[in-house]
Amino acid sequence: MIKKPVLTVLGAIAVVLGAVWAGQGIGWLPGSSMTGDPTWLVIGLVALVAGAVLLYLSTRGRSWRNPNGPSGQF
Repeated sequence: MIKKPVLTVLGAIAVVLGAVWAGQGIGWLPGSSMTGDPTWLVIGLVALVAGAVLLYLSTRGRSWRNPNGPSGQF
């Protein structure tokens, strides 16, 4: 299982990169060949959402997997 600090770092990096890429895709961050390209807006939003999910998983309780196996078993 992946350790929570690793998920936190990867999530934070993905959120920051996603925000930068989305900003360049919108045209808010000029000076790059990505500026104004809607492709980078989409890529940035996907990276941002993926990073947010990783951050959410890293802040949940002990584990997001049930250590006792699937539910419904006795």
